[in-house]
Amino acid sequence: MAINIYDQFTNPVTGEVFKGISITPYVFKMQWIKKAGNDHAALPHIHVNQDEIFYVNKGELKLLVKDREYTAGPGEKIIVGKGKSHVVVNSTDELDITLEYRPPLDYEKFLQCYEGLVNDRYIDDKGFVDIRMMAYFIKKMKCQSMTIPAGISANKFKLLLHKYYLLGMMKGWNKLYMKYTQ
Repeated sequence: MAINIYDQFTNPVTGEVFKGISITPYVFKMQWIKKAGNDHAALPHIHVNQDEIFYVNKGELKLLVKDREYTAGPGEKIIVGKGKSHVVVNSTDELDITLEYRPPLDYEKFLQCYEGLVNDRYIDDKGFVDIRMMAYFIKKMKCQSMTIPAGISANKFKLLLHKYYLLGMMKGWNKLYMKYTQ
């Protein structure tokens, strides 16, 4: 049975909470709660085909977008256009955010794979999912909601995807992909 991203899940290392909220043909919404006392955040990254909107429900969001810091409090939002490098750089206070991805593309399936890796503990001691496995899933699903690390060229990223796809084929990661998405 596929992973239901509309049920809340927690990263056991970072304490971050994730929950899908809704999907329409225009937008995918999810909740992200970053617990107090945790300075973990995603690495700087770029959404190739989607705009990302951060709505602050609680706390103060500090977001670095192309080397410029933006701040938003409860009831405020920050919009990051597709193709712009960004990273959350906020303090360790609790942060409750509603994220929107426009258009939704296949973000639902992307999040199923992410949650599956977290639930099955394919994460490192900082709480990051196994990037090799996630790259395999991205290539396997012909991911439209592509997120690439900032500072890596699109060509180099595609080469890495291909490399990890071949590794995943040899290691049988398709079983996990099917478990998470079917």
